[in-house]
Amino acid sequence: MFLAAVTGTPAHSQGIGADSVNNIVIGDILIEGNHKTRATIITREMALRQGDVLDSLRLTEALEIDRRKIINTNLFITVDMVLKPNPDSLRKDLHVVVKERWYFIIFPVFQLADRNFNEWWYDRKRDISRTIYGVYLSYGNVTGRSDKLRVLAEFGFIPKFEVSYTLPYIDKAQKTGITVGASYGINKTMAFRTWNDKLDYLSSEDINRKRFYTFVNLTRRNKFYGFHSLDLRWSQSKISDTIAVLNPRYLLNARREQRFFQLTYSYSYDKRDNFQYPLRGKSWGIQLSKIGLLPSDDINQTFLYGSYRKYFALSQRWFANTGFKARISLPQKQPYLQTIGLGYRNDLVRGYELYVVDGQYYALVKNEIKYKLFAVQKHFPWVPVRQFNTIPIAAYLNTFADAGYVRNTYPELSNTTLGNRMLYGAGTGVDIVTFYNILARFTYSVNAKKEGRFFFSIIREF
Repeated sequence: MFLAAVTGTPAHSQGIGADSVNNIVIGDILIEGNHKTRATIITREMALRQGDVLDSLRLTEALEIDRRKIINTNLFITVDMVLKPNPDSLRKDLHVVVKERWYFIIFPVFQLADRNFNEWWYDRKRDISRTIYGVYLSYGNVTGRSDKLRVLAEFGFIPKFEVSYTLPYIDKAQKTGITVGASYGINKTMAFRTWNDKLDYLSSEDINRKRFYTFVNLTRRNKFYGFHSLDLRWSQSKISDTIAVLNPRYLLNARREQRFFQLTYSYSYDKRDNFQYPLRGKSWGIQLSKIGLLPSDDINQTFLYGSYRKYFALSQRWFANTGFKARISLPQKQPYLQTIGLGYRNDLVRGYELYVVDGQYYALVKNEIKYKLFAVQKHFPWVPVRQFNTIPIAAYLNTFADAGYVRNTYPELSNTTLGNRMLYGAGTGVDIVTFYNILARFTYSVNAKKEGRFFFSIIREF
C-alpha cells in the first residue's frame, strides 16, 4: 500500500481563520489501497488540498465532488473519503481509501455481427452463423499511470485485429496524453447498401472488403472536466468488383479502393456524477472532421457533430435527463461508406432499432425519466480475489420519449420512407447496472409506425 501526502496552497481558505466555529482545516491527504495506481493519478482529480479551510457543509460537498471524479477514472471499484483527527494538530487528515479494479482482463469474445441484438433476433432470424468469436485483452493501469493496452483478435463472421495503447499523461503537468493504434478487418458477407431503411446484405464465401487504418490521437485536459482531442489517421478500404457493381456509390464512382488522411478535432465537457450511468450533471461536445487532407486522397468530405445532455435529480429516487445530437456533412454527394444517419451505436430514435436511416444531416432529441428501485453494494469476504469480492448493483425503472429527423438529399438511391420525415418513439424499461461498467437494458418501445417490440442490449466499457 502506498501512502501519499498532498501539499499545496490552500484553495478555499478565503481568509477564514483556522479556529473559526464549524470550520475544518484539511491536514495531510493520505491515499490508501492504491497497490498499483500512482498517488499522483488520484490527486490529479482532486480540488481539495492540504491547508484548505471549509465549513462542514461545503466540505461535505467538496468531498463528494472529488470522490466522483476519482471513481470516474475507471480505476477503482469503490472510493471512500474519510476524515480523521490529526494526532499532532487541530486539523483533520483526509484519507482517500480506494479499492482497485482487476486491471488485466482477458476473455473470449462471442458477439453478434449485426448492429445490435435486436436486428439479429428479429431480422436475421437468430442466425447463429452471424457471430464473431475471438479473444480480447485489456491491460489497464500498466505502469500505474492510468495507461491502457488493448489487443483484439476476432474471427468468424467479420475477422478483425486491433491494437492500441493509451497513455493519458505524457507531461509533468499531467495535462497531455497520447493514444496510438491500428486496425485491420475483412468482410465476406457484408451490407453493400441501405434499401427500404434496412441493410441489404450480399452473402458470399469470397472476401468482398478489406479495411485498414492507423492513428495517433493527442489529448489535452487543462481543467477537470474539459478535454481537447486531435486525431490524425490514415485509412484504406478495398472492395471487390461485385460490390462495386452492386453499389457504384459504395466508394463513389464505382471505385474499388479508397485511401485518405483524416484530421479530427474534438472538445468535450463532461461533468457527470458517474460516466457509466449518470444521474446528475451535464455533458456536451463538438467534433469537426476533415476527410481527405491531400490532393491525392480519394475523398473530400467534412462533417460537424455536436451533442448536449443534462441530468438532474427530481427527488432521492426520481431522476430525469434530456439532450440532443446533430450532425451535418458536406458535400451532399458522398460515398455510401461515409454516409451516416440514424441507426448506428446509440444514435437512434428508440423504437427504430431495426432500421437504418441514411442521410447527410440529422438531429436527435432523447428524454428519460427514471425511478431507482435499489442500489446496493455487496461484499463477499469469502471470495479470495479482492477485485471481485465487492459487487455494486442497481436497478432503475425508466420511461422515455425520443424524436429525430434525417435529411437525405438522394432518397431514391435507398428507397427510404423514414428519411426526410419526423421520427418518434417512446417506451419503458428496466436498467440493471453492475460493476466493471456493465449495463443491461430491457425495454418495450413503440414508434410512429405503431410498431411495438421488446428490445434488449448490453453496454460495457473495459
